[in-house]
Amino acid sequence: MHHEQDMRRMGALRKLMPVTAITFIVGWLAIAGVPPFAGFWSKDEILLYVYDKSPVLYVLGLAAALLTAYYMTRQVIMVFFGKARWHDAHEEHGAHGDFTPHESPKVMLLPLVVLAALSIVGGFMQLPFSKDLHFLGHWLEPVVEFGEHHLSDSAYDLKYVLMAIAIVVAISGIVLSYMVYVKRRIEPIEPAILEQGWYYDKAVSDFMGGPGRKAFDGVTLADAKVVDGAVNGAGALVRAAAGEARKVQSGNVRNYAAAIGVGVTLLLVWFVVVRGLL
Repeated sequence: MHHEQDMRRMGALRKLMPVTAITFIVGWLAIAGVPPFAGFWSKDEILLYVYDKSPVLYVLGLAAALLTAYYMTRQVIMVFFGKARWHDAHEEHGAHGDFTPHESPKVMLLPLVVLAALSIVGGFMQLPFSKDLHFLGHWLEPVVEFGEHHLSDSAYDLKYVLMAIAIVVAISGIVLSYMVYVKRRIEPIEPAILEQGWYYDKAVSDFMGGPGRKAFDGVTLADAKVVDGAVNGAGALVRAAAGEARKVQSGNVRNYAAAIGVGVTLLLVWFVVVRGLL
């Protein structure tokens, strides 16, 4: 896509990037919680244990699962289906003339294929139907047994009901997104606060362009005047003191001899007169 990352400038890429499309769709089904992909089993386990801990948190988890299925479906539709929109903005992201999207090199495609395959079969490492099928749990047991939460009987008895609810929620999110972005039968609900990413980038820009810049200017000034001033001032003081002390070193032997004589005289006065009197 020539460095393009805006989904609104993509579309219909499944024909030009089939490997990327297939592996992404597998990842979409997994993270949306569609069985039998790996994401369904892990999400079902999470929701089951959350339900056992707090029904309120369980409802919030279902809401998050619904939104995940919704926005991931939206992403797949906008990127890989619909109308190709990458013809319209090639100049804005630096392409020299029109360009054609293409697959990534093999060094990137191979990990995608491996991860997609694991997303299909990885969930069978921890199936909920029997404790004998908890292969991952048995493998990790020596490490996590001391902190493992054991389900209550009430939650364990409802695990199949909760599993069905999780499936319905995932499919509902996918269908809802399909009705909004493909069939156009429902108007998308995209408040400005969500469209602007909770205004996080704007808040950071406003802060860095206003009080943040002034604060950093103040820090720079304090560093230059206070910190550097203290260091430079200490250096200047030592240099000035050394300059004055250096003047006594005249190199004249008679002056040194006179200083020694004065010192000897003062010592004699101290030991003979002062100490003698005491």
